[in-house]
Amino acid sequence: MTEPKPWVLPALEWGPLLLFFAVFMLNRGGSVSLWGQDYTPLVFATLVFIPALALATLIRWRLTGHLSPMQIATLLLVVVFGGLSVWLNDPRFFKIKPTIIYLLFAGLLGFSLVTRRNWLQAILSEALPMDAEGWRKLTGRMALLFLALAVANEVVWRTMTETTWVYFKTFGMPLVIFVFLMGNAGLYRAHSIEVPTDDATK
Repeated sequence: MTEPKPWVLPALEWGPLLLFFAVFMLNRGGSVSLWGQDYTPLVFATLVFIPALALATLIRWRLTGHLSPMQIATLLLVVVFGGLSVWLNDPRFFKIKPTIIYLLFAGLLGFSLVTRRNWLQAILSEALPMDAEGWRKLTGRMALLFLALAVANEVVWRTMTETTWVYFKTFGMPLVIFVFLMGNAGLYRAHSIEVPTDDATK
């Protein structure tokens, strides 16, 4: 399978989200009439976002041959909760979608710690080789991060304007995750392990 160019996967990751943001901002302050129905800017942006994310996910699968459990879960929840928002013309369903996603991830990571089955290590160990203790610490920290993001999402959409929530979803959440990953650089170094190369095993 041909390796995709370096910009392709980031474009597939960010493209649907930026399209959602652009559609919302272009229609902010009004309503959109479609098929005889008036939609709020957020619901209309959700209507555009669902097929865009589905298409990007399909292209990613065709290019790489696999999808992570997180990508599959995200697509399913976007289709379900985004679809409910469009069908019922109620943006609240889409707004609680990040809460459900992050609670799901936090619960799965917490369960993996309790059962001593580190699923995060199984998924990412090839890209980030660490010892078992390093993965245990990172899993616990990520579970707390996702729990905090779930709480933050609930606070923002329930107490702040819709535009503020869209900014938070589009840029705030990814920024928090990026800062978290960079902030754990010391953990990666302290628990890194050497992976045998093909030459070393001959």
